[in-house]
Amino acid sequence: MKANDADSAGPFNIGEAAARSGVSAKMVRHYESLGLLPRVARTEAGYRQYGGNEVHTLRFIRRARDLGFGMSEIGELLKLWKDRRRSSGDVKRIAMKHVGDLERRMAELAAMKRTLERLASCCHGDARPECPILDELGSFAPAPASATAVRASRT
Repeated sequence: MKANDADSAGPFNIGEAAARSGVSAKMVRHYESLGLLPRVARTEAGYRQYGGNEVHTLRFIRRARDLGFGMSEIGELLKLWKDRRRSSGDVKRIAMKHVGDLERRMAELAAMKRTLERLASCCHGDARPECPILDELGSFAPAPASATAVRASRT
């Protein structure tokens, strides 16, 4: 793990570290509370002080989040990133599992889209109060498993 020369300066307060990494200060605290980012030194007044390595780690986390990895996956990836004796096969296994998860979610979203398009095509979209979209949402039929799984994956 190498920090960029621009990151080797410091210390940075939380706002500066957030700005340099593209992560909000709130998320910096959150990542620290999850153990994804190690606890950092503090000033006598209690302000956090981040160095270049922490900023670099925050960028790694942000990029992994941009790719849709979950916090537990990011934790695994961070451990592997910091372990120079790691096996690239371990990293690939995590990435390919995530690809499979993304493919499943994409299929579920496509099914939801088709359902909504079908419902919208049945709706007149005029001044009448009858609406098949609302009728379907208010029906007692259980939601398709794919819709439930997509909602669960967002939490």
